[in-house]
Amino acid sequence: MGKIVEFNERCSSCKGTGLYQGLGERDGFAVICHDCKGTGCFHYKHEYEDFVKRELKPGVRQVLEVNPGICAGRGTGDKKFTFSDFGGMPYEDWLKGKPFSQGMEMRRFTCPAWWYQSADYKKKPGWEECDCMGRTFSACSHFPNKDKCWERWDTEFGEIVKVMKSDDEVSRE
Repeated sequence: MGKIVEFNERCSSCKGTGLYQGLGERDGFAVICHDCKGTGCFHYKHEYEDFVKRELKPGVRQVLEVNPGICAGRGTGDKKFTFSDFGGMPYEDWLKGKPFSQGMEMRRFTCPAWWYQSADYKKKPGWEECDCMGRTFSACSHFPNKDKCWERWDTEFGEIVKVMKSDDEVSRE
């Protein structure tokens, strides 16, 4: 059975005035606030169900850690891909709680900079050779040989980091 949380609050868009002044309203002009329709009062209503357990997602066979903007699918015709071409792990492993690890990235289609911009920005390499800044990652002159970039990433960043006593004391395996 669904539950409802419902209340009235001071409209945060117009600060309770019912009128909004943005970049386009100057010299004494204002517009009726779109969120509260000019009342100054925003009515919040959220319907939900209590969480009991994680449900199964029918039809899913492979789970990706993130998607950096690539259409992940098996393809048709001459362009048939396997699930592992896109990285990730089988759905059953994810359900069991297996963590994502090195090698599960979408290496066939991305470079380390592209992947880790979405997956874990702290692991994104800032190599001087990366010449994609301000452009798409695939425009980098090294992108056609991204396997070499992944080899370098594995060497430089591919260590598993464990936090021991505090965030400042880190050991590498």
